[in-house]
Amino acid sequence: MLKTTAASKPPRWQRVKSSPLGRQREVFGAAGTFIFWLWLDRKLGRNSTEVRSRRARWLVQKLLDLGPTFIKIGQALSTRADLLPREYVLELGKLQDNVPPFGVEEAISLIESQFGKPIYSLYKEFYERPIAAASLGQVHKALLYTGEEVVVKVQRPVLEDLFRLDFLALGKLVRFCRHWFPWMIKYNLEAIYEEFFNILYQEIDYIQEGKNSERFRSNFQDNHRIIIPKVYWDYTTTKILTLEYMPGIKVDDPQALQDWGINPQEINTIGICCYLKQLLIDGFFQADPHPGNMAVHRQRKGLIFYDFGMMYEITALNKDEMLVTFFAVLRKDTDNVVSQLIKMGLIEPVSDMKPVRRLITFLLDKFTEKPIDFQAFSEIRGELYVMFEQQPFRLPAQMTYILKALTTLDGVARNLDPQYNLVAAAQPFVKSITVAQGPGNIIGTLARQTKDFIQYKLQQPSQTEVIFRRL
Repeated sequence: MLKTTAASKPPRWQRVKSSPLGRQREVFGAAGTFIFWLWLDRKLGRNSTEVRSRRARWLVQKLLDLGPTFIKIGQALSTRADLLPREYVLELGKLQDNVPPFGVEEAISLIESQFGKPIYSLYKEFYERPIAAASLGQVHKALLYTGEEVVVKVQRPVLEDLFRLDFLALGKLVRFCRHWFPWMIKYNLEAIYEEFFNILYQEIDYIQEGKNSERFRSNFQDNHRIIIPKVYWDYTTTKILTLEYMPGIKVDDPQALQDWGINPQEINTIGICCYLKQLLIDGFFQADPHPGNMAVHRQRKGLIFYDFGMMYEITALNKDEMLVTFFAVLRKDTDNVVSQLIKMGLIEPVSDMKPVRRLITFLLDKFTEKPIDFQAFSEIRGELYVMFEQQPFRLPAQMTYILKALTTLDGVARNLDPQYNLVAAAQPFVKSITVAQGPGNIIGTLARQTKDFIQYKLQQPSQTEVIFRRL
């Protein structure tokens, strides 16, 4: 028998049914307040790090108050260093998609209305307390009559209606900004807006998520270290998703991994090679690889992927360009990297490209094989000043989620291993490409050249070894 308890107080956006006008008033009010504070700070010359951090914290809290759409926007903006000051990027990076769970009565009511059956004709047991809750839904553990343990993902009530209101409100806000702030045109906010909602509407269709999961599983069917829970289609609708229960070790807990005899560096290699395959071979990748969406299987010592709502597909042309760029990065080929970034729209050619090339060379030399040291940027202070004046870097809408995935994954990898090395972690992937592409293929040729270069670099003695040899 199910026992119910009082749920936490739901957020305002879930309790209050907004009209289009009311929601637009909320959104424009928040935007207007934020713009006013920015204007006042500029007018009074308040441009310190402390002030920017305070404004950024206010923005994060306001996004949480406005609800799921704006939480997702904040998470996407956390990768946009081309748009926002560093203080905002840092605060938005802390934005967690955690809100109080909604009541179990509402969850059961939605499940029963979706299937037209009492809940206990579907599940032998249904656990009242959710094991996870976020802005889009929550997850309950359950037991099928076959004895199989499952998890049931239940969409939050009124979510679709709220997205529809936010789509209208944000559309008006984007058009308002384009009209009154012409300098924003270069950021192509309309394309980002369309791309964002296209992904968001897919994320709340649980049948689509189930299909994404099966496609992802098929892409990795020959890799026993990549594990995807099974979808139970008889217990799935657009708002309810039933999956195999598959617990694991948190991917951001290196001590727990070591306690189970699992090498965090090996998990890094599995994760990096998995994402390189998603991005550069399959062209179909999980756009939100935060620690809550992954875990480590205790017995198979591989990665479990849980959430396939936010998936992104890359065109064949972009995929090939990214693959060539990846090999150029590993070979530290500055000219080729710059050329490819221009092709992909990430760099806009300027009259003097020397500072751009020097910056790319610096990044390739310093950070492809070791953690980022921000103090090292003092070596190219002059080039950075030129960068801020010229603003040659761009982030096309289609690249937003690619960068979001890469930066999130990089954070997970460095948490597991502070000495994480992309070149070393990518070795198995590069080796697999050299075998798969064949001798006459340009990508295969690039991969073989890159593999030879990596092996050469990894065989080179460290600076410490060189010093000892000279003694």
